[in-house]
Amino acid sequence: MKPMVGIVVVSHSPDLAQAAVGLALQMVNGPAPRIEIAAGTSDDRLGTDAAAVAEAVVAADEGEGVVVIMDLGSAVLSAELALELLSKPSSQVRLVPAAFVEGIFAAVISAAGGGQLDAVARDAEEALHAKAAQLGRTEPPTGANVIITRPAIVAKATIVNADGIHARPAALIVEALASLDAQVTIATEHAAPVSARSPTALMSLGTRAGDVLRIEADGAGADTAVDRLVALVHDGFGELAGFDRPSPEEPGLETLREQPMGVSPGRVVGPALGMRDPITEPDPAIQISEAKRPAAIKRLANVAADVAEQLRSRSTAAGTAGQLLEATAAMATDPDVIDDASTRIQERGLTPERAIWEAIGSVADTIRGVGLRQAERVSDLYDIRNRMVSSLTGRPVPGAPDPGRPFVLLAVDLAPADAAGLDATRCLAIVTEQGGPTSHTAIIARSLGIPAVVAARGATAIPDGTLLLVDGGTGEVIKEPTADQQASATTVSRPPREKLTNPGSTADGHRIALLANIGSTQDVTVALTCGAEGVGLYRTELCFLGRAEAPAVTEQIDVYRAVFSKLGRRRVVVRTLDAGSDKPMPFLSYVTEPNPALGIRGFRTAASHPEMLHDQLRAIKEAAATESAEVWVMAPMITTVDEARTFAKAARALGLRIIGVMIETPAAALQAELILAQVDFVSIGTNDLAQYALAADRQSTSLAALNDPWQPALLRLIEIVTTAASRSGKPVGVCGEAAADPLLALVLAGLGVSSLSMAPGALVDVGHSLAAVTLEVCRQAARAACDSDSPDSAREAVRGIVNR
Repeated sequence: MKPMVGIVVVSHSPDLAQAAVGLALQMVNGPAPRIEIAAGTSDDRLGTDAAAVAEAVVAADEGEGVVVIMDLGSAVLSAELALELLSKPSSQVRLVPAAFVEGIFAAVISAAGGGQLDAVARDAEEALHAKAAQLGRTEPPTGANVIITRPAIVAKATIVNADGIHARPAALIVEALASLDAQVTIATEHAAPVSARSPTALMSLGTRAGDVLRIEADGAGADTAVDRLVALVHDGFGELAGFDRPSPEEPGLETLREQPMGVSPGRVVGPALGMRDPITEPDPAIQISEAKRPAAIKRLANVAADVAEQLRSRSTAAGTAGQLLEATAAMATDPDVIDDASTRIQERGLTPERAIWEAIGSVADTIRGVGLRQAERVSDLYDIRNRMVSSLTGRPVPGAPDPGRPFVLLAVDLAPADAAGLDATRCLAIVTEQGGPTSHTAIIARSLGIPAVVAARGATAIPDGTLLLVDGGTGEVIKEPTADQQASATTVSRPPREKLTNPGSTADGHRIALLANIGSTQDVTVALTCGAEGVGLYRTELCFLGRAEAPAVTEQIDVYRAVFSKLGRRRVVVRTLDAGSDKPMPFLSYVTEPNPALGIRGFRTAASHPEMLHDQLRAIKEAAATESAEVWVMAPMITTVDEARTFAKAARALGLRIIGVMIETPAAALQAELILAQVDFVSIGTNDLAQYALAADRQSTSLAALNDPWQPALLRLIEIVTTAASRSGKPVGVCGEAAADPLLALVLAGLGVSSLSMAPGALVDVGHSLAAVTLEVCRQAARAACDSDSPDSAREAVRGIVNR
């Protein structure tokens, strides 16, 4: 029998490939060409393997050349890599961009008829012409956003979020496709198609706002896949309300990066402690025998799955950082990365640890090259690499230290898993040599309330134990600060004390409830360990963050009950969803706003989504009914009396007893007396109140000094609120950053604040500060601070009165 052109079918799905080949063979009368299938992965998952493709090409070759037909995405990449692995001249192999099913039919029939290599490749490539002509469609329609050509569905969507497809959007894309069998690729005008199931490939596209994506899907669920991805892109992957950040092209950015940059506010003093040394690079000279390579490839896949599962198991308890850990977990099992590492094992005999070291290093280099913002996420990839290498070699996984005492953490950079695992009561601040305002270190530090400075060159050379002053607003890092400099800090590390054992009060017995700010059940445990009398601010956003749809009422009930059950009969003040601005929610339909801090956020989202507020209030009520905690509920971002009235009416209609609102705008402070007539209490959010009163964005490092809680203008607004509360006989609390300052707490007590809610680690210091003075001294301190003309003069005036 005369030799024929061989056919290789490359697909993510073995079932799809076998069905298509079987159907094609039924069209052949007589001898058929040699057909080899390279589909799926070695552990029976969807995917492609370059080594398997290379083996299939060799097996299919009868001397007349080979035509390779691929489905899409990583199949194309695997086929290209397979050619590099072969000793055979590439001129004898054709990678054909044919429609998958029609291409296989045409190639098989043409080869069976004796066609030469170029003829078989051409026939396969032109296989769709007959169908297109029958449908009366000789050219793709133009002017439409979605183009349907057979067999693929193609859509175009424009990136609207500033950072494009970085780690979290990439993970959302992969998650959106997880339940579908469709094969999907994404391309841009500047980058070739990549698999939409590969987070690292998606990140390597280097997209940013304004780029047009070409999304192509084929197979079962293609329509749904395209719809989901277009919706994600149009929603900005839930990042449309993110804070403004300079782009890489803006003047001065590189200059800015040459100096330390504050990315999470707070001014603290504490001893330095360096991150443990990273793992060492695996030896590239070690070779494993050919017989052991399949087992090594399988072991690598198992370790990747284990690392991903470890990260996902931590994400549920990681607060805002949870979505970042989910994104990192998705990268750990990236099929393109695992395929690359597996090929290095199979073809070069590398150990699995060396193979993954090289594969991830290659991807990191690619991502680093597409832009500064993506480069800030490379530490996530290195974290995955280090975890996998540690597991493969049986060594401890590198991570953040835990010396059992307060410290300032110094590191080259931090991965999400390391940053999310930090104990905010011990880690006073973070200083890294790399990273930027959009890095995961910055994002997680802000979510945990830990002051942070990035781009501090040489930070890791500072000896352990060196006393440091770190200002996460200005970017200052001062070694061995003077007494005056230490006095400017809000937190100074000292030998650990026992937890707060007495209720908060002044020396003459005036009660000031000392409460904790929390966001999860884990936070409750920490708060009670530190002696909190209750919870003054329960941030409920954790239940909503990173969700494509709002959580169901039953799910919310379970989450709230878990918190309430730990508090016994203590007070817990639940803040309803504070969405918007720096906390965008994917399930809320946001439009791009020039200034999100002044846009649709907090209670304002209830105007367009009243059902969401109703469901949350119902869940809070039902959870409270089953537990003994004293549950109060309050709404964020209240600006008018009518908003307070509307919220109170909605909460009372569902049977909630103690209802309040947050005072976070000057308008609300000035109308405090009228607002208090509608509700049972108010809580002052000093962080936002300062932002709006001083017209200074909380996220702006250059305006950090204006957001000082000692600003006399801010203190006078607080005085207006406390005076109104005194007249009404209703309680007023403070739950912003100001409550954690032991000296400023005296001023707030003197102004008439009845409760202070803060990070649990600040409770002891604030409690001792109050217990050392009388209420009259607090009132004198309050008057002096309000009458001052600057934050510095206010501090000095109060220190003079209380002798500190």
